[in-house]
Amino acid sequence: MMKLTISGKTLKVDDVVAVADGATVELDAATIPVIERSRAAVERLVDEGRIAYGITTGFGRFKDQLISPSQVKQLQLNLVRSHAVGVGDLLDERTVRAMLLVRANTLAMGFSGVRQEVIALLLGMLNQGVHPEIPSQGSLGASGDLAPLAHLALVLIGEGWAKVNGERMAGGAALASVGLEPIELQAKEGLALLNGTTMMVGMGALQVRRAINLALSADIAACLTLEALNGTDRAYDDRVHQVRPHPRQIECATFLRQLIAGSQMLRDDDPNNVQDPYTLRCVPQVHGAVRDSVAYAQWVIDIELNSANDNPLIFVDDETDEIDVVSAGNFHGEPIALAMDYMKLGITDMGNMSERRIMRLVDADSNRGVLPMFLTARGGLESGLMIAQYTAAALASENKVLAHPASADTIPSSANIEDHVSMGSIAVRHTSKVLEHVERIVAIEMLSACQGIDLRRRNETVKLGRGTQVAYDMIRERVPFLTGDTVLANHMNAVTELVASGAIKRAVEETLE
Repeated sequence: MMKLTISGKTLKVDDVVAVADGATVELDAATIPVIERSRAAVERLVDEGRIAYGITTGFGRFKDQLISPSQVKQLQLNLVRSHAVGVGDLLDERTVRAMLLVRANTLAMGFSGVRQEVIALLLGMLNQGVHPEIPSQGSLGASGDLAPLAHLALVLIGEGWAKVNGERMAGGAALASVGLEPIELQAKEGLALLNGTTMMVGMGALQVRRAINLALSADIAACLTLEALNGTDRAYDDRVHQVRPHPRQIECATFLRQLIAGSQMLRDDDPNNVQDPYTLRCVPQVHGAVRDSVAYAQWVIDIELNSANDNPLIFVDDETDEIDVVSAGNFHGEPIALAMDYMKLGITDMGNMSERRIMRLVDADSNRGVLPMFLTARGGLESGLMIAQYTAAALASENKVLAHPASADTIPSSANIEDHVSMGSIAVRHTSKVLEHVERIVAIEMLSACQGIDLRRRNETVKLGRGTQVAYDMIRERVPFLTGDTVLANHMNAVTELVASGAIKRAVEETLE
């Protein structure tokens, strides 16, 4: 298993994925002097009795309440306990690991004023598999993901709950079981742990990788359907896309041509059938636009992964050693909220395209009789894949509700001090559900297309495309040609696993390379 070194500067989406999947993490030794300098600045502020938000004052509406030096530790402890108000389903282990990594990386930048020991404990929990129980709901996305991060921080102080090797344990016991000790929060440290976009960006990073895999899997599904329906590849001609030069439309069309290169399942030029329906003909235009939404989300997440997003931030002048404490708004999740809303809208529409291709596969009237009704030769006695399309339609319909932008809403909080919030955590949670649904829709399309290919292809020597053949073979290793009605859910789940894991996408890419 790989080991990742973090410095607050170089973290990328796929690094988050690797750590979510079990990679270990260490702190770049070069960051330690910067962290220590920031910490020393906080201690000077307390010793000098200077007024600094969240260090020597209360929080939110209580920003004008001064806190004595003797109470600064209690202030931070109270903050963590009082903010642990999360509800709903617990976040999965991969998301929790992503959050631990992201928070450690942000604190390593040296603008948050925490001790090195805080970062070391976050990394120790990651490396030893101590995963706090974090409810998924309760964040408004400004001031960051307060409630989820409070539940994470509880375990650092020996409270709350965590899982170690699947066993649920009290926070202190969980740490002790792997040889770690809780910390006593010092000035600023509770606030630094809670105040930031960690849930949004950690979960968002995992979803970006998932969306990249899904977008290419949808391209593969579309090409399998094109072959099953005896479609034409004329609309994928490079000249068409060069004269409308959206980069990811061009990339998509190139990938489609590679997938179906050498296929004998496509029709030649036919004056009586010169073009296919939009869901086949316009794949580069629609899927290319979806790729744009994913690329934008990745761009935003990559920036946010290496951002100081708590409040206040501590700046120390290199020459004068003068301390400047700046209260600002880097915790606001609007960049992530808008990016994830955009991406989930794109993924939703990709699911709409896929569901309509499924409809065309199972409806003989729509596919001009190229395939039998509902992909069964004994229609009436058998229903074939009739109801599989129902499931795809239900998922596509639910996505249209989830695609409503969470960032369009805001409800003021903290006695109207926090008078505009991003709802970014809602955006990322809904995006996760949309991705799950479209992975299943695309899997149903692949299952249906392979059934259609076998119904059309009487002679096994008739070749599929260079890339689609790989996908077809992987699916057929899991799911046989359906000779009669059976429990389709099992087969749908098997193909969904291939899609969701990225296995089909990786195998096809390796072949094309």
